[in-house]
Amino acid sequence: MGNPQSATRLPLRQVWPDAFVARYRAAGYWRGETFPGFLRERAQRHADDVAVVGGDTRWTYARLWDEVERIAAGFLAQGLQPGDRVIVQLGNIPEFIAVACALFRARLVPVYALPAHRITEVAHFARKAEASGYVVAERYEGFDYRTLARELQAEVPAVGHVFVVGDAQEFTSVSALEGDRAALPGDPDPQSVAFLQISGGSTGLSKLIPRTHDDYIYSFRASNALCGIDRDSVYMVALPAAHNFPMSSPGFFGALYAGARVVLSPGPGPDAAFPLIARERVTCVGLVPPLALLWADAAAKTTHDLSSLQVVQVGGAKLVPEAARRVVAGLGCTLQQVFGMAEGLVNYTRLDDPDDIVLETQGRPISPDDEVLVVDDHGNPVPEGEVGHLLTRGPYTIRGYHNDEAANARAFTDDGYYRTGDMVQRLPGGYLVVQGRATDHINRAGEKISAEEIEDHLLAHPQVFDAAVVSIPDAFLGERSCAFVIARGEQPRPAALKAWVRGRGLAAFKVPDQVVFVDAFDTTAVGKISRRELRAQLRERFLAHAAAPAAKTT
Repeated sequence: MGNPQSATRLPLRQVWPDAFVARYRAAGYWRGETFPGFLRERAQRHADDVAVVGGDTRWTYARLWDEVERIAAGFLAQGLQPGDRVIVQLGNIPEFIAVACALFRARLVPVYALPAHRITEVAHFARKAEASGYVVAERYEGFDYRTLARELQAEVPAVGHVFVVGDAQEFTSVSALEGDRAALPGDPDPQSVAFLQISGGSTGLSKLIPRTHDDYIYSFRASNALCGIDRDSVYMVALPAAHNFPMSSPGFFGALYAGARVVLSPGPGPDAAFPLIARERVTCVGLVPPLALLWADAAAKTTHDLSSLQVVQVGGAKLVPEAARRVVAGLGCTLQQVFGMAEGLVNYTRLDDPDDIVLETQGRPISPDDEVLVVDDHGNPVPEGEVGHLLTRGPYTIRGYHNDEAANARAFTDDGYYRTGDMVQRLPGGYLVVQGRATDHINRAGEKISAEEIEDHLLAHPQVFDAAVVSIPDAFLGERSCAFVIARGEQPRPAALKAWVRGRGLAAFKVPDQVVFVDAFDTTAVGKISRRELRAQLRERFLAHAAAPAAKTT
């Protein structure tokens, strides 16, 4: 049977004003394309070309489409109904692509979760999206996701369908799915929501981002032209495939749209990726800054032939000029800086930009109709070259989160601009230089961490009186997390606090990298201070006295 909440759940919507819809269609950004539509066409046009490589699997475009249809029909045969939301938590395996595309084909809605997420996050996604299905691998990177599926069903009983890649035990095996392909629905409305992406929330758990067929396909179709992706390209997914960056900038969806080959690396490190680059003659890959630096150093010592690499994209966090020079020197190919967000706006340095632009900026927007404002704290535009808050709207930037009125009130202006939370400088030609976050996000190697969320978990520890989590600059990670803690009674061991956070069902990247015990937090004369101001004070104090032995750290 289908989701019993179907009749009462909140609808998925992403709506632009009529005048903007007319403008984007007239400009050719929105062409009425859908995911099933373009995938079907590529399977017909490039039937025998290799589409996806991962592990021992090599699927042609025809074989990929056959898998898509089989799985889509199987989902519906199991009782899911068009419009149902299904959490997809899979790693870099071919089934990730097949399952996501099968959900599109069945007019089901994927909700992407990262492999690192655990019960706290996954249960939140399930409740917020009103999900009725969950797709996982038997194991990935040593973790048994069937145990997580059992926890999820216990916490959110509405998730009635669990599908497993591998040994499914009491659940349904993805490989065994079958159904009546003739009963599959027609292609969806191009303006309908295709999937829910997750946002690195600045005030707790992630928000859900509804993306439509029209807007998302435009983003990677236009990205292909700026990133040099065509039918001869071989695109590697080294980062987790559920991230927006390796999905659409141009990502594996852009590669499939171009009729290119997608190569899934089982891990991001050189040991996993370099042999695949050599074997498959990979031409393009997207990395986060610390990974790019690791690759650049490893490239000098590797015996694998990396000469096929034409473009290395670096995004997810700011790549400083000194690091950019190391990446170019180490990998010996074109560097493309990428600065974007799952909510929409993506900026690229162009492949023919001069070196100073490539090394020192984070690029400029994809679209002529990406409207960018850089404003001061009061919403007034700042002069070109001065630092301000980045606001944007455009043909692939959302107008609202799903099921989150409070977040929408904070994040969007009355006239539809998205407040990104980034502080930037805009240079001549529209190029942006990222200066940091206006909020207390911690950007750890591209993974966004909410300080408030981690503080909440620390404060639940019986030996913690108060805690403030801040970002500290880190040469390798970009930023690392540091928890300043006031103990209650006997001071706990830092390792015990880290284990406490880890044991509360959170992703490992959210565990504080460092714990610093302090006697008190500075306050104003009236005893009150905002958390944002407190974090800023603690960060400044830490950096000013980093070498002092007064604080006990780990």
